[in-house]
Amino acid sequence: MADEDQPSAAASKLSQLRIDRTGLAPARRRRGRWKWIVGALVLLAAAGLAFAPRKAEVQTTTVLTSYPSMQYAQLTASGYVVAQRRAAVASKATGRLLELNVREGSQVRKGEVIARLDASDVQAAIATAQAGVRQAEAALAQAKVEAANADAELRRTQGLQAQGFVSPQAVDAALTRANAARAAVASAEAGLAQARAQVNVQRVNENFTEIRAPFDGVVLVKNANVGDIITPFSSAAGSQGAVVTMADMSTLEVEADVSESNLSKARIGQPVEITLDALPDVRFRGQVGGIVPTVDRAKATVMTKIRFEKLDTRILPEMSAKVTFLSQPATDADQRPVLAVNPEAVTERGGAKVVLRLARQGEDEVLEAVQVTPGRRLGDVLEVSGALKSGEQLVLKPADKLQAGTKVAVAAK
Repeated sequence: MADEDQPSAAASKLSQLRIDRTGLAPARRRRGRWKWIVGALVLLAAAGLAFAPRKAEVQTTTVLTSYPSMQYAQLTASGYVVAQRRAAVASKATGRLLELNVREGSQVRKGEVIARLDASDVQAAIATAQAGVRQAEAALAQAKVEAANADAELRRTQGLQAQGFVSPQAVDAALTRANAARAAVASAEAGLAQARAQVNVQRVNENFTEIRAPFDGVVLVKNANVGDIITPFSSAAGSQGAVVTMADMSTLEVEADVSESNLSKARIGQPVEITLDALPDVRFRGQVGGIVPTVDRAKATVMTKIRFEKLDTRILPEMSAKVTFLSQPATDADQRPVLAVNPEAVTERGGAKVVLRLARQGEDEVLEAVQVTPGRRLGDVLEVSGALKSGEQLVLKPADKLQAGTKVAVAAK
């Protein structure tokens, strides 16, 4: 009986190990229900994004400051301000720089001593030459005394010959001595002249040790310092050639390169307007002073010389310049700044000319309609008057649907 009860007990335990699946069905139904809910939310969000109002994308342009003289523009060219009279001031002498009387920006007058070199060797040579002069003067004096004695001896001999006391041979000998004495005087005079010339040579060499300004101007660069060895005709290491570089500021001009294809638009005497990168708000009037009669093969350009009508102390050599060639001279009124916009930014709303200006409202860009009065065409831009400021952003080619208050997004360029 005990053996029969054991299999039945084992079967009873196995039946208890079965998985009860009756509770899993509700859990599956709940998970399916959440999938439908999430899907519905995603669809609703997508629909909201699809039907939400979108900001209109717009291209923008900037309000500019322009000048009425641009309406006369025919051609533009770029170049640099240069001084037509410019020099690297040096000396023919070689020596150590002992004195430098100028620095960058110094005003100098023609003939003014800029610097001095060590002249001790030249001064010694001058002393030697002067001693030679004194020696030559003494030799000349002695030769003159001897010549005077020879002349006196000749006259006495000739007198004695007339009385019959001496022979003709004695007269010839006295004449020979007198001629030799005169020749000695001439030689001594030549020696004195040579000695004095040597003094003058050394004086000139001494002048070379004083470096003077060749013209009125301004020192641009100081090329050497006190103590440097000045050797203008050598490239030895540690030596300098020019002491300073200077320029005559009254000869400032602009050298501008004009494309050879546009050369027909430039002529000598043509009015121009000059702007400098360093002085962007100033307009200088000028004219074409010359056209260099050759073409730069590498750049296919011709150099034009532009003269300023009136120089300004703010104009400096090597400044970058832009030259606008004009069809007629610009007046003072033509050079007063005005506001200008791209012509395609001007549109019509309610019978009035307006531009649509971008204004920040919170995190959004909102349009504002600004009424303007169009003026002259200034090159590629249009003069306008109205409540605008330079640098403001306007809508370019505004569509008819765009109105004041419309929220927009600036399109990526």
